[in-house]
Amino acid sequence: MKISGILETCLYAKDLNAAKEFYSRLPGVELAGEEPGRHLFFSVGNAMLLIFNPDHTSSEQTEVKGELIPLHGAEGAGHIAFSVKNEEIASWKEFFAGEGIPIESEVTWPNGAVSIYFRDPAGNSLEIVSPSIWDS
Repeated sequence: MKISGILETCLYAKDLNAAKEFYSRLPGVELAGEEPGRHLFFSVGNAMLLIFNPDHTSSEQTEVKGELIPLHGAEGAGHIAFSVKNEEIASWKEFFAGEGIPIESEVTWPNGAVSIYFRDPAGNSLEIVSPSIWDS
């Protein structure tokens, strides 16, 4: 028995309208569902990115068919890295420039993988990087 991957991950944003507009602009990120004011669900490859408003998810209990979803929320900037092909990094830099999304940092790792860091409207730290970052 072992964990086989990450199915979903979550970031927090109080302004879900700004988050929806921002994430919907990213190629490969598709809105899959929402509850206005509470949460957004985005499909990203074969995983899900959840954006929750912590004002609601940390204090208002949710039920699904009588079963309770535990309360959760976070303060401060979260982080997620999106997987891209290494040869697409230059295209992503052009995309960010065209969309007016500032690049906060660009890091070339010892193995040659390149990370591009940027922020969403809530201040979460986002990264695009090739999965080769974890190769020795």
